[in-house]
Amino acid sequence: MAYHMDAKNISLDDLRKRIEATDLVPSRVSLTDKIREKMKTLEQKGITTLASLRNELKNSRRLEVLSKATGIDTQYLILLRREIESYFPKPVGLKVFDWLSKDEIVKLEQNEIRDTAALYEMTNHAKTRTELAKTTMVNRATLEILAGLADLMRVQWVSPTFARILVMAGYDSAAKVAAAKADDLHEALANINARDKFFKGKIGLRDIKRLIQAASYVYGNPPDGAA
Repeated sequence: MAYHMDAKNISLDDLRKRIEATDLVPSRVSLTDKIREKMKTLEQKGITTLASLRNELKNSRRLEVLSKATGIDTQYLILLRREIESYFPKPVGLKVFDWLSKDEIVKLEQNEIRDTAALYEMTNHAKTRTELAKTTMVNRATLEILAGLADLMRVQWVSPTFARILVMAGYDSAAKVAAAKADDLHEALANINARDKFFKGKIGLRDIKRLIQAASYVYGNPPDGAA
């Protein structure tokens, strides 16, 4: 499984269903406005997959051209681009996990494994984790933690710190988050945050429900009605 979902195999209809099924943040609620009509217009211009749409939205010049060709408002397309790009979190350097052994991370870096994408590709199966531990001499327990962090970093909205809290709560993979009950996950994370003060304020249940839904797409098992 690749670090990011395969945009070439996701149709605009799949994208529409995801947006409609998502509890969007307030600034992006307008994306649902006449979304079926807009997606059909894009399809009529030969844009049929998420990959091709990303390509047309990748910079301001192309976005402006698309807006003129389709009649879809530029601001709408900008919001759409922001939403879509949030589905593809950028890999982060392993050094960001500075609460783990620096020596172990250096060992991985010396083997050309410097970010979460490279680590995920090498650790998404138990067999490859075993082989990597042997070849790099990285402590297996540390490698397991890093593998979980790399997997979680594929999920929309998840930061390194939030990934750390998820691992501490026992949700050390996108699959476990996707299968979680919102109330249970919310309580576990809230307790850890109250104890260790990772974030100011409280973690909202609504945000946890968004997290579970986002993880379900990464895990390849979107919620009913969104596939």
